[in-house]
Amino acid sequence: MNKILLIISFTLASLFAFSQARQISGTVTDAGGQGIPGVTVVIQGTTTGTTTDIGGNYRLEVRPGNILQYSFMGFITQSVPVTTQTVINITLLEDSKLLDEVVVIGYGVQRKRDITTSVAVVDDKALKDRPIVTVAQALQGKAAGVQVTQPSGKPGSGLAVRVRGATSVLAGNEPAYIVDGIRTTDINGLNPQDIESMTILKDAAAAAIYGAAAANGVVLITTKRGNTEKPLITFNTYFGVSKLRKSIDVLNTRQYRDLMNEIGISYDPSWTQFNDWSDETFGTGYQQSYQASFSGGTEKSRYFVSGGYLTEQGMVQPSRFDRYTVRMNLDNELRPWLKVKTSLSTWSISSKDTPDNASSGRGGVIMSALNTPPFLNVYNQADIKDYTDEQGVVDYSKVRFDMNPFQPSWENPVAYMEGPDQLSRDNKVLGSVEAEISLFKGLKFRSGTGVDITAHRWDYYLDPMRTNYGRQNHGIGRSDNSNHMVWQLENLFDYTLKAGDNTLSVLVGNSLRKYEGRGTYLEGKDYPEDINVTDIWAANQITTGGTWRNANSLVSFFGRVTYDFNSKYYATASFRRDGSSKLVNKWGTMPAFSLGYRLSSEKFMAKYTFIDDLKIRGGYGVTGNVEGLSDYAAFALWSYYRRDPQDPLAGPGIYQSSYGNPDLKWETTRQSNLGLDLTMYGGRVLFTFDAYHKKTMDVLLNVQLTSSLPISSILTNAGEIVNKGLEFSLSTVNIDNKDFTWNTDFNISFNKNEVTGLKYTPVYYFGRIYSNNQDATRVKVGDPLGTFYGYVSEGVDPETGNIIYKDVNNNGIFDPGDRTIIGYGMPGTTFGFTNNLIYKKFTLNLFFQGSYGNDIFNATRIDLEGMFDSKNQSVDVLNRWTPENTNTDIPRAVGGGNVDNVRNSTRFIEDGSYLRLKSATLAYNVIKSNKMFEFVKNLSVYVTAQNLFTLTNYSGFDPEVNAYGNSAVEVGIDYGTYPQSRTIVFGVNVEF
Repeated sequence: MNKILLIISFTLASLFAFSQARQISGTVTDAGGQGIPGVTVVIQGTTTGTTTDIGGNYRLEVRPGNILQYSFMGFITQSVPVTTQTVINITLLEDSKLLDEVVVIGYGVQRKRDITTSVAVVDDKALKDRPIVTVAQALQGKAAGVQVTQPSGKPGSGLAVRVRGATSVLAGNEPAYIVDGIRTTDINGLNPQDIESMTILKDAAAAAIYGAAAANGVVLITTKRGNTEKPLITFNTYFGVSKLRKSIDVLNTRQYRDLMNEIGISYDPSWTQFNDWSDETFGTGYQQSYQASFSGGTEKSRYFVSGGYLTEQGMVQPSRFDRYTVRMNLDNELRPWLKVKTSLSTWSISSKDTPDNASSGRGGVIMSALNTPPFLNVYNQADIKDYTDEQGVVDYSKVRFDMNPFQPSWENPVAYMEGPDQLSRDNKVLGSVEAEISLFKGLKFRSGTGVDITAHRWDYYLDPMRTNYGRQNHGIGRSDNSNHMVWQLENLFDYTLKAGDNTLSVLVGNSLRKYEGRGTYLEGKDYPEDINVTDIWAANQITTGGTWRNANSLVSFFGRVTYDFNSKYYATASFRRDGSSKLVNKWGTMPAFSLGYRLSSEKFMAKYTFIDDLKIRGGYGVTGNVEGLSDYAAFALWSYYRRDPQDPLAGPGIYQSSYGNPDLKWETTRQSNLGLDLTMYGGRVLFTFDAYHKKTMDVLLNVQLTSSLPISSILTNAGEIVNKGLEFSLSTVNIDNKDFTWNTDFNISFNKNEVTGLKYTPVYYFGRIYSNNQDATRVKVGDPLGTFYGYVSEGVDPETGNIIYKDVNNNGIFDPGDRTIIGYGMPGTTFGFTNNLIYKKFTLNLFFQGSYGNDIFNATRIDLEGMFDSKNQSVDVLNRWTPENTNTDIPRAVGGGNVDNVRNSTRFIEDGSYLRLKSATLAYNVIKSNKMFEFVKNLSVYVTAQNLFTLTNYSGFDPEVNAYGNSAVEVGIDYGTYPQSRTIVFGVNVEF
């Protein structure tokens, strides 16, 4: 009996000791036996854990029955149960999915780790839980060397995208967009929720395979496709409101009357009321979106179908953007050797425009909101009485807008907003079909055809009663219709041979591309007053009309050879030969090559255990810019006109409208690139560096001819532009454990732009400012594009109250020779910074972007501080020069249209650098693979704030601005531009 009790006691004591916590240790190594530092070792189901030291060693207190989980970026996670061990050593295997991650490149794909050119990838994670309206928005701040600027805050407005700087004056600087293999110039209608990834080919070695379309870089857009997993249904929706981020204060009625007295403009003493035109102009905008998709399939057949509706109402009427989208992507394996891929996208866009980038006297709503006299009413008060019914309801469709007593042609901002009835409609079909045939092992033949069809219509009607301009013309109607079609056919052979450590890939193909377009334009006036007919055909008098038709063709032959030895040494060479119908000398050849060397494969690198991968690469290539040429740029053109508009029997006349230039060529860019890709700490740190030199030759310019000729200029190749810069990208996994993950992405780019050559004409001027009739920018050798040119303001003369302009040429007098460089519109530095923090079910994403080193020409201040006519002014003029206030930087009030004090000068040049919290998103994952709701795979809700705050010294509405849209020579000019808004959005994402 005693023996039995002793055995039981010993057993219980052993079990008790066995169940107690104890310390275990071990080492975590890779397949090569090297210790891995930073591996997370955690007890599954708890937050208790540790990380390995620099040698891969760890220690942790555990209990029997615990399960240890070992995880590290780039490796497959392992789990080990704890029993009686005191030492647990683990070998982590690399995740083959990460090793084999592929990137879309020109006419194919390539493993990310094998790329020897400069490319940047923006995947669908950049789009998730962000209310992105256009695809280009997703590129902003996400890729080094890619500058994306939103020149205007109007809904649906286009974005300016620059890849490694601007290369052209006249031929355009936008990259080529390839959507599922089809090249297009319009991606405004693409649904961002349909995008799988975007690859930006930045250097010529990557882009030269697209030849004469690739001088400004190439953006390859891949849309989502079906998979062989369980069918997936997604639904996304969001709603948001937007308001003006910053206001500009102007004079009230009393202050305005004082200024008019000082200028010498008389007014009615009864004009004492005050109307805040900013409140009348800037309201609350809204946006809402509904997107749904269905995807799935089998090994033989897969599908992805989506549809969406998005509407955005601007904060300034009538700006509006409505988009309907439908997409269908099909993948079918008809035979083991035959695959067919279909991509079809269609969209319909309706938009209304708010006129901006113009003075208050030329229809600019924003300038009118600032300049309209504060005592005016919105509507004519007598008309309100006449058109008010017995119930007190006013029929505003018949009420005239209040007229400016000083300048009747200067309408108030509400008249500019509500007076015209206008609508733009664009319908597009973008589709392709591609067949892939496996001829034998390693050799594939691909043939694809695609179309890009666009129908555009714009209608405008200004009634004959409500506005002054409408009454003068008895109503105005305008209508513009156009149709465009691009047809593309491509055939190529792709061969891959693997022999031991050697891999050889060869690609050859050809491409045919044809464009046809035609359109009509009509303008008429003299509409009936008592009949509400707005169609152009109701105009009694057609004042302007015309038709046009254009066509061009491009024939291309291309090839690429890629060699890889043991994933250590790489070599790639490509060529493309393009022939364009736009030119007399139609053909050009564009070669490229790149080399890569994986330094981390060398034996002497083994001691640097924290380095996972280190690759050095370099390349050189030639690309062209044929898209910037008009269809008949090299040929002499003749135009027809009506000899006598009053005589229907007079017949047409003909005149030469342009000279031909048989020597005209497309712009050619030669670019060299040197880069480095570094991965450290098991994929937790990714670093990329690139240095480039980009030289564009044969820049197109309109060279001035002698005044004795009937045509004043001829288009020719007369310039040379150089861009050179550095790019840095850094991605880090700062924290990665069970409950909390923190990732950071940072990129910064430095670019220097310079005009290095001009022929025939030493200087060109651009950016004419209406109010002072002076050019704001110039193009000259030694200057970057977007150089501001004008006078140097040295302040206000305390004796006269006038601006003192520096005598730059030291000739003792004030003359045009005193003009000089006064600023630079292009930034020298652009950057983006993203932090993504995940705590349990919460995700916080903070995205910052900005620029440094750029100036803004604030031409808005010319009309707000000029004091040369009856326009209302900003409150800054309260500090204007007077005999009693001589110590000031605001000149005197002059009146009489005298613009001497508002010449283009340093007075209006401001620092345009800024740092902006572009978006802040807080998301909560309500359901994720929950057994209680098996039909719901994922449900998340989020709130996003866009443009939450902006740090800048710029005094205008917004520093991200350009009155001249996408122009590269008239960049950074603010002249009553529609500002960006601050937006709050609430959204829901569901997956079934």
